[in-house]
Amino acid sequence: MSLEVSSLRALAHPVRLQILSLLTGSAMSATELAGELDISQANASYHLRALASAGYVVVDSEERIRGGVAKRYRHPWDSAQPSRPAHDEDYLLYVQAMARELVRRAAYRDPDYPARSNTDAELWVTPEVWEEVFDLVERASTMLHSSARRPRTPGAVHVNMTASLFAMRERKVVDGR
Repeated sequence: MSLEVSSLRALAHPVRLQILSLLTGSAMSATELAGELDISQANASYHLRALASAGYVVVDSEERIRGGVAKRYRHPWDSAQPSRPAHDEDYLLYVQAMARELVRRAAYRDPDYPARSNTDAELWVTPEVWEEVFDLVERASTMLHSSARRPRTPGAVHVNMTASLFAMRERKVVDGR
């Protein structure tokens, strides 16, 4: 899926990233999301509309409630993965939102479960190693997404995975720096 500016900007908000995570495991309504995220139902609806407009969430079902219709949304994660950003500025907004969301999640790290892996690396490797690492991270991401459950499912562990893999262009070396 090729990203357009509006769809990449739709992802560049920490609440929207949280919504996508929640909607990976099960379909939820704006009211359910609002309760889970401790935001107003109107705010949840606003973010859902932005994500739906960009194609990141779809209506899974509709339910009649007190004379109205409540839509339940889901995140079709396997068909809505970002592939190539339209503009560097928009990509940076998305990465900034991911970084803020990682900091928020890290505050909730369970000390009874040791951090399994933390990696921060800017390296030079062979193309073969790069492709293998990329494939392994993609497989791990797919495994987690396809195994996602509704929030607070008994027996499920609340986990985080944040990954951003990309090849870097060369920067000019100035005065040995």
